[in-house]
Amino acid sequence: MDFRIMGVDSPLFSTLQQMMDLADDTDKSSFNAPTRTYMRDAKAMAATPADVKEYPSSYVFIIDMPGLNSGDIKVQVEDDNLLVISGERKREEEKEGAKYVRMERRVGKFMRKFVLPENANTDAISAVCHDGVLTVTVEKLPPPEPKKPKKIEVKLA
Repeated sequence: MDFRIMGVDSPLFSTLQQMMDLADDTDKSSFNAPTRTYMRDAKAMAATPADVKEYPSSYVFIIDMPGLNSGDIKVQVEDDNLLVISGERKREEEKEGAKYVRMERRVGKFMRKFVLPENANTDAISAVCHDGVLTVTVEKLPPPEPKKPKKIEVKLA
């Protein structure tokens, strides 16, 4: 609605008109655009392939982590059922006189998130990095015992 067309020329209506024009000029898709943090996390997750195996007593997550120390890798559980494996591979410091001719190895942050099943024991998680391969083992909870029928004594009235 354009207040100028109606012949109203007061500062209040002028301010309202400017606010409405600003709202029309704003690209509405920018409100739905992903945040920079989300994009960074999505790229980090896409570039970190993993294998997941299920054994009778555990779940095993296997991720290649060549050249990383255990201090560069974080394994944690969030919200009681979300396994988060993250870290960062830092670029080597360049020595004087040396320059890269080709750089193909990935540097930067990496992350993977896995929703754990209900029978995962989040108190029994171990992580081992050997020869550049991280293996995270999540033990399973024992299956619940079947409920026994409850006996109700019948009394005579």
